[in-house]
Amino acid sequence: MLQDDGSSSVTSSSPLQVFPVMSLSPGLGFGSSNQWLKELKSEERGLYLIHLLLACAGHVASGSLENANITLDHISQLASPSGDTMQRIASYFNEALADRILRSWPGLFKALRSTKLSVVSEEILVRKMFFEIFPFLKVAFVVTNQAIIEAMEGEKMVHIVDLNAAEPLQWRALLQDLSARPEGPPHLRITGVHQQKEVLDQMAHVLTQEAEKLDIPFQFNQVVSTLENLDVEKLRVKTGEALAISSIMQLHTLLAHDNERKSPLPLKHTNGVALPRALINQNTFGEFLEKDMANGCSPSNDTASSSPLCSTGSSKMDSFLNALWGLSPKVMVVTEQDSNHNATTLLERLSESLHFYAALFDCLESTLPRTSLERIKVEKMLLGEEIKSIVACEGIERKERHEKLEKWFQRFDTAGFGNVPLSYYAMLQARRLLQSYSCEGYKIKEENGCVVICWQDRALFSVSSWRCRK
Repeated sequence: MLQDDGSSSVTSSSPLQVFPVMSLSPGLGFGSSNQWLKELKSEERGLYLIHLLLACAGHVASGSLENANITLDHISQLASPSGDTMQRIASYFNEALADRILRSWPGLFKALRSTKLSVVSEEILVRKMFFEIFPFLKVAFVVTNQAIIEAMEGEKMVHIVDLNAAEPLQWRALLQDLSARPEGPPHLRITGVHQQKEVLDQMAHVLTQEAEKLDIPFQFNQVVSTLENLDVEKLRVKTGEALAISSIMQLHTLLAHDNERKSPLPLKHTNGVALPRALINQNTFGEFLEKDMANGCSPSNDTASSSPLCSTGSSKMDSFLNALWGLSPKVMVVTEQDSNHNATTLLERLSESLHFYAALFDCLESTLPRTSLERIKVEKMLLGEEIKSIVACEGIERKERHEKLEKWFQRFDTAGFGNVPLSYYAMLQARRLLQSYSCEGYKIKEENGCVVICWQDRALFSVSSWRCRK
């Protein structure tokens, strides 16, 4: 939780869940002096920021732009990208809400972004920082590799399709494991899918060198494409190969509902939702949030966007999973964020993502100093952009559509895949890897044969294994 001096401990899954209750009296309104803001203690400031973010989301969802503007200004006075955990989170949610408003004026939005530079090398570097700082991807790699090794036991021709071929370390480790097989290594072919050719070139170089050193017959195929535009035929799966598919934090990008509206704001303009003033009796953030939503902060049905959780679903996801099923993989291992950021309304998405990203920011607070350049880059260029996608975007532009593990169970089952419980050894490797981290906040739990990686008691990522059900 956050202390008065701004420090952070790891006694809970999220700093949002432990703020004491703060009464917001009418004297603290928008028109009053701002001196009281400077006198707030860390926990009081954190709770007030939550109030403001929820109120602002209500204003934005209802089209009350004047109130939204006032609330954004208040948040800006309290938030800071270099402050404590709650101040940093609020900075990025504040930016996302403002971005959502700007998108309602496409000309203005495009003009403000017309000179923005997107440096591919910086994006790649930040993702490598995420890999190094957090244990999540390392655990996913270890569990994925173990599931593939077990599924490919005795196979002489193995083909692995990596739907996000960004990090060669995973497959270097697999090459080393395969070289130690009692029956000898198989002929291995890896097909890497990535939208940036330079990333695939680097992976091909590293893996080819490793395979030559280990004397393993090896071939690396490149497919330069986004997942959305991937032509499955280009994967060139051959008869006689044992196929494995690895997807790490990719499938959720296909969940946009085909008929979902694009506009981030409703057409109507109302006075919006006033900032809650009454004394709140709930003792946790979760209870407070439920109370606020029940009392009218949730946007009405006519302001809600379509959701891919509705009965019609996403034909893009359905057709993609059907295509993968048609390849008859022996195993498909999927890693996804384990949180519901694909809900119907803005307020639902904002409240759930506040919990999720508070836990991630708390991980960083427990790992790196606040002035760390690596921390600031990961927060701004990776986590901040994900928050912006969840909060500011609609339609096909909203790519970060994370869902809970149970939803993936339903989706894979419908597509003809059956769950393969991960082995005891895979679970053991995951736990040992987390134990190697000096921070005690990371935990592993087993859920329906899958690995769920947590920060304290907050589930953050899941790893599950599947095979075709004929």
